[in-house]
Order: sequence, then structure tokens, then C-alpha cells
Amino acid sequence: MRQNGLQVYSEIGRLKKVLLHRPGEEIENLTPDLMNRLLFDDIPYLKIAREEHDAFADVFKKNGIEVAYLEDLVAASLEDKIIKDMFIAEFVSEAGLKNPLRMQQVKEYYHSFTDNKQMVDKMMAGIRREEMKPAGLRTLADLADMDYPFIVEPMPNLYFTRDPFSTIGNGIALNKMRTVTRCRETIFAKYIFRYHRDYRDVHIPFWYDRDMKNAIEGGDVLVLSDKVIAVGISERTDADAIEMLARNIFSDGQPFQTILAFDIPKLRAFMHLDTVFTMVDHNVFTIHPEIEGPLTVYSLKRSDKRGEYTIEREYQTLETILSKYLDVSSAKLIRCGGKRGIDAGREQWNDGSNTLAIAPGEVIVYSRNHVTNRLLEEEGIKIYEIPSSELSRGRGGPRCMSMPLYRE
Repeated sequence: MRQNGLQVYSEIGRLKKVLLHRPGEEIENLTPDLMNRLLFDDIPYLKIAREEHDAFADVFKKNGIEVAYLEDLVAASLEDKIIKDMFIAEFVSEAGLKNPLRMQQVKEYYHSFTDNKQMVDKMMAGIRREEMKPAGLRTLADLADMDYPFIVEPMPNLYFTRDPFSTIGNGIALNKMRTVTRCRETIFAKYIFRYHRDYRDVHIPFWYDRDMKNAIEGGDVLVLSDKVIAVGISERTDADAIEMLARNIFSDGQPFQTILAFDIPKLRAFMHLDTVFTMVDHNVFTIHPEIEGPLTVYSLKRSDKRGEYTIEREYQTLETILSKYLDVSSAKLIRCGGKRGIDAGREQWNDGSNTLAIAPGEVIVYSRNHVTNRLLEEEGIKIYEIPSSELSRGRGGPRCMSMPLYRE
């Protein structure tokens, strides 16, 4: 059954529709010299990465979950010529081009595509310098950039569809990304949720917008229940952004009553909250043991006055905090690798804590994290293991690679 509109009031409600991006030619444009700039630690082999991603998608399909692909939704959002023109102009304006003649040349190049899907794929892949002739009079900036291999940079992080926006309730937070490298990714979601036929006639509230000042990324946002949202204060998400998100959600008629702000170490290994903490069942969670010591939790509680809230620091253990706000008798933490040490460090690096629930007690995991996976099974959790030798090189797991659009 086709699901229109958005509905996510839980991390574990049975998944009905999910957004993915199958890795594309943008991965072939990664080079060792550019890995740091493009936020990669290694270069995935595209052929195998696609096979692994197809296996990931097959888990959804075999469980009756509708899979929507980012590239398809964007292409379908551009059927109207005026909207397509706006989209191209906005994309090019944020592509880092300094020469107006070059900007015009790139716009004309994108307009030359008669197939919207091919155009979107090319936007994602980037434009190598040798693909395009010089555009008339060169500026000093053009001459200084002659050794840089791209006219328009590739977007290799796109297969992590979790980050550019977050589905919260029946709306989205259209995120302000921390790094310049990922800022353009949010343009795609903007056009999908304003102009795609599945969403344009449905009111989709924007709890946050990409033009706002402070950074927030989707990997830091977990919808624990229809009353509680957890958000990480992390390397990629600012505390000020969480407050703005809280004001906007608490101003609307949503049922959410509390936002738990998890203050986690600001390190790449703990990039987002979901790389160290995910929900797998009503009272069961994965966690990286390295964050338990330095972790501080604050509660932002909705007040009676529209859009206002109180803030308190929570001093209990994490298990107690989760039990209290989720109204369960006890919360169980399954520690990545079992405990601090070698196994935890190895499996955390390969996103052992980053699980994706497709139903209560059913999660998708990377097969390589065998210690953590066995611990999940011992707790009665059903796991769907997927291969990950290449996908994991991007430093993101099954939750990072998916954005639920509709859950029961």
C-alpha cells in the first residue's frame, strides 16, 4: 500500500516507507587527497557498495516496506518547468562557483538534460574539470583553482539519507548541515517536501529550516515515542539549534512533551547521537560504553504556554532517565562490543551501535559487528544482517543510511 504524507512518532514502530539513496558515481569521484574535505576516511569500491546497498534495500522489500529513492523523488518533484528552473538556480548558487560566466555555463549544462533523473544523478556525481571547457574570461579565482579537479564537487555522503532532514511526527526538520561539503544535500529534501505529488497537497510542517543559523543533523535526532524526542549535542549539532527545534515543535499541536538533549563528546568517532545510541525495542537500547561516563542529559519540558519550555539537568543514570520518560518498568542497555575495550572500539568504528529498527525488537545491523550482534540476539532481538565491507567505509550504519517516512 502506497503511503503518502509523513508519520514518525517512534523509533521502533513498524516501518511502512523508507527513503534511501543508492550510492552513485559520486563515490567514483573520491580521491585520497580529497577524503578529508569530503568527510571520508577511505574510498569505497562502488560496484560492491551498490551490491551491499541492494541487499540492504531487499531487507525492507522482503518485509513489505516501501522503498523510495532520493534521486527518484527529486526528479519527480521537478515536473513543472518553473520549479525545475528554481531548483537548478538554487543548486548552482550553492555550488561554490565564483565566476558568473561559469555559473551560467553550469546552469545551461543542467538544463541540457531532458531526463530529470539523469540531471539529478549528475548533480550528485559532480562535474570534473575536464568535462567542461573554460567559460570565457577567467577570473583570478579561476586561475588559482586550476589544479582543483572539480568544477562542481561530488556529494558522496548522500547515501546517508538520515542527516539532511529528520522526519518528526507529521513534519520534518530541514537541517542546517555543519559542513559546507554537505549543505547542498538539504536542497533535495526542500523540493521533495514542497513539490512532490505525494507531499505538495499535504501540509508538511518544517520544524527547522536550512536557512537557520545553527547546525543540526538528522543522525542526532531520535523520536523515542509520541511524547519524547532525544537529540544529541554533538560535533554536528548545536545546543541552540535544539532549543529552536523545541520552540517550533512545542508551538504546534504535536503530542511531544519532552526533548532529551544528550551532551556527547565532540569527536568524529562519536559523530552523531545515533552512532553511539539507538533504540531497538520498547525498553531496549544499544549504546557505546565509551560515552556513559562523560554523558550529560538535559530535559526540555513543554510548558502550558505555547512554544515555551523549562530546562533541567537530569542526574539519574541513563537507564533511570529512559525508564521515567518512556514509562517503562526498566530500560536495558546493550553495550557495543559488550564492554569498554578492544571489541567495543573496533565495532563502534564500524557502527555496531547504529541499528535500524523495522519493528519492535527487529533491527538491521552490519554483519561485521558479530560481538554486538550476538548480544542483541541473546536479548531476544531479531537481527537482519547485511554485508558492509564497502558501505562501512563512509562511517555510517543502517540507521545512518535510511530515513523513515512512515511508521505505524
